[in-house]
Amino acid sequence: MTSHAMGARLRRLREQHGLTQAAFAASLGLSSSYLNQLEKDTRPVTSRVLVKISEEYGVDSTFFASDADTRLIAEVTEALSDPQVSAGVPAAEVVDLVRAHPSLARAFVVLHQRYQNAADLLAALTESRNALDDGVERTALAMPHEEVRDYFYQRQNYIDSLDTVAEELTTRIRMNRGDVRAELENRLAERHGVRVVRRVDLPDGLWHRYTADDRRLDLSAHLTPGQQAFRVASELAFLEHRDLLDGLVADGAFSSPAATTLALRGLASYFAAAVLMPYQRFLDTAEDFRYDVERLMTFHATGFETVCHRLSTLQRPGAAGVPFSFVRVDRAGNMSKRQSASGFHFTTSGGTCPLWNVYETFQTPGKIMRQLAQMPDGRLHLWVARTVTTRPMRFGQPRKTFAIGLGCEARHAHRTVYAQGLDLADTAAATQIGSGCRMCERPACPQRAFPPLNRALDVDAHRSSLSPYLLGEPTMPASSPALP
Repeated sequence: MTSHAMGARLRRLREQHGLTQAAFAASLGLSSSYLNQLEKDTRPVTSRVLVKISEEYGVDSTFFASDADTRLIAEVTEALSDPQVSAGVPAAEVVDLVRAHPSLARAFVVLHQRYQNAADLLAALTESRNALDDGVERTALAMPHEEVRDYFYQRQNYIDSLDTVAEELTTRIRMNRGDVRAELENRLAERHGVRVVRRVDLPDGLWHRYTADDRRLDLSAHLTPGQQAFRVASELAFLEHRDLLDGLVADGAFSSPAATTLALRGLASYFAAAVLMPYQRFLDTAEDFRYDVERLMTFHATGFETVCHRLSTLQRPGAAGVPFSFVRVDRAGNMSKRQSASGFHFTTSGGTCPLWNVYETFQTPGKIMRQLAQMPDGRLHLWVARTVTTRPMRFGQPRKTFAIGLGCEARHAHRTVYAQGLDLADTAAATQIGSGCRMCERPACPQRAFPPLNRALDVDAHRSSLSPYLLGEPTMPASSPALP
């Protein structure tokens, strides 16, 4: 990470312990002048100083890592926790790998994801006694939706080139004092000869359909005006910025046509959100409203999920908003969307943490819930969560319900309305959550579903406890033979 961030975090650590520079320097065996230089970033923080800080204050090895490095460290650690891959690698070596060779670390994470997908596919085929035939997508080992999620994840969910052209379009519309939805439809008609037709007879579950041969965009009449504008803007992205979209997709080096098409759709949706909520105007409004999602929904005539997703993209250099993480899950714990502009890591092994407040929201539909949560690395996060439900298009059609989570590190939370009445420094009041049972090493968690991958069970037939699993020391599993 940059030395500037290291100096700032060193100062934050000192302030958290209520120490003067002189007292903090003495505890580390340093002079006050030397510590002052470290905090001002005029001198680099050496490895010897880092070791001393870790010994004296027990900070995690990722404390001085950037948000991007923190996520990559967590991903590499998760991959190395698989006993089929590693016999145990010290955390310090993982940190050194990420800092010295980030591209190599990222490639390792991708390879491990492919390996996991291959193992899952092999298990499914073996169980059903089927073999690969023409009906099985052989590129499924890459999992297109995961590739696309990782594409945005690695870019901290911000695509500057798309955001810029979308903002320029909206600026021109507003300069003419035009209604965005009406002007977008006029632009389709006048520049591209595309007419918009609102229909009530589209097939179940189909919200919009563009037919290039007929130059016609069908919109479901069940969509709200904001949702209709979103679909119009997404098709406008293809018509006016296809070269830009193709270039961005090429940068992703996707492994299959399915992933490429899915990425194109994701980028078009990003453009649409940026048109309806142009960057600078949306950021200014969000700051004025203290990131109150419900006020932003009313102001921009969009839904809860759309606003939360847009808030997670506000990372323009020199004009960044609160670095939010965004997630969408269902009742079964399936994570269909995950984006992060912070260091929060979403695990891909064994589900997410049941103590996370996103799951509590299903008990109180439509109500916003807050949670001050602490991760195993000691970082505090404020999470805001609420359910969203799609409207049925006809009688008997099932509704789709998801929980939407929006979170940021506690050090940023004071900028939001959701921090009102909370002591963001009270670690005792924070809920102890983890990345998922397979990665979390909290020994006394009553909600643990299974032990972590690198910990053995401490089994005693004559002892019971609140936690369903008693954990032994971290294991160093023997290397397993490679798959044939």
